[in-house]
Amino acid sequence: MINEDKVILMTKMAAYESGKGKKDITILNYFRGDYIGFQVLKAVIAATISFFLVFAVYIFYNFETFMQDIYKMDLLSFGKSVIILYLCTVGAYGVISYVVYAFKYSRAKKSLKTYYTNLRKLAGMYESR
Repeated sequence: MINEDKVILMTKMAAYESGKGKKDITILNYFRGDYIGFQVLKAVIAATISFFLVFAVYIFYNFETFMQDIYKMDLLSFGKSVIILYLCTVGAYGVISYVVYAFKYSRAKKSLKTYYTNLRKLAGMYESR
């Protein structure tokens, strides 16, 4: 006779394994600090590239005005303001990505813990038979 509880539990577990479980297992192959550090590093590199691309587009868009005022402006203060803007942008992006990936890691750990609990429950159902 088919035990409905076993079938329901096995269906839930199979759905988790084929969907979200694959991502959770790849996340938990890393230690917490390694995973978060690697993801923050990727985010900082992406933010750096994005910042310089946006800055280049801004300079090219205002190139005529920039070239007319280049002798009038203080280039050192302009460079400092660009560097400060860059550091603020990358710092904010790094902090946000840290929070997001720390949450993602803890959620994956919790989901996988639930999966292993269900696995033990299923093994107990087979042994009690």
